[in-house]
Amino acid sequence: MNTQEEINYDRIAQAIQYLQENFKEQPNLTEVAEKVHLSPFHFQRLFKEWAGVSPKKFLQYLSVEYAKGILNQSSSTLLAVADETGLSGTGRLHDLFITIEGMTPGDYKNGGKNLSINYDFYKSPFGKILIASTSIGICFMSFVIEDKITFHQLVEKFPNASFTIKSTPLHRQALSIFKNDNKTNSKIKLHLKGTDFQLKVWESLLKIPKGDLLTYGKIASEIENPKASRAVGTAIGNNPVAYLIPCHRVIKSSGKLGQYHWGTTRKAAITGWEAAQVNA
Repeated sequence: MNTQEEINYDRIAQAIQYLQENFKEQPNLTEVAEKVHLSPFHFQRLFKEWAGVSPKKFLQYLSVEYAKGILNQSSSTLLAVADETGLSGTGRLHDLFITIEGMTPGDYKNGGKNLSINYDFYKSPFGKILIASTSIGICFMSFVIEDKITFHQLVEKFPNASFTIKSTPLHRQALSIFKNDNKTNSKIKLHLKGTDFQLKVWESLLKIPKGDLLTYGKIASEIENPKASRAVGTAIGNNPVAYLIPCHRVIKSSGKLGQYHWGTTRKAAITGWEAAQVNA
């Protein structure tokens, strides 16, 4: 049974999808509220509690023109912007200092035969999320459509590992990424299974400031492989760690959001929510 938080996010997601699909008609508050079966007053209050801004303001953050403006501002290299750390002094960089430790070739090839993985389900501003970790760090993080399906996706990545449903401090540390509080910054380690190229792409994503957006081509240039935009897109699509590795901050050069492993509506929700957090 869904919790109230999940029901609220589902309503927000429905509203965001409706706003995106009907942007040209500029639907008013009453029209959008009707689509999620709430009164205009309750819908406005729910949306502001979730996003911190009105639905109308939120829609501005999702527009192509807004995205183009952010892309044009992102002229500094990722290394310069992040100062090699990803730490935020102004609130605009990544919330936590995150590093990637790749799995050994043996772990990569044998499907995690010697790995013990703890996992559990948690609440997030964007719906239920599954987080899994080894003794070294977070190895998987995914928004949940259905519990069994998402757990099966975890098992597919590590078919020979042993799994225990257990909440850990690593999981709770990962969840703190959703808090807009730079005083809680701390170091968190990811323990990921990927090729050298994938790890390089994922590391570059960690340096994209919160609220900023980059194109696939820009990421390819940052990893000194400017002709590899398509391969970069594939690596981003294979990102096993939702939100912590912010693949949602990579969009098309046109300013359109593009595809997202966990759904385009969720990508729009995350992108607009981060813009609202930063602008606040």
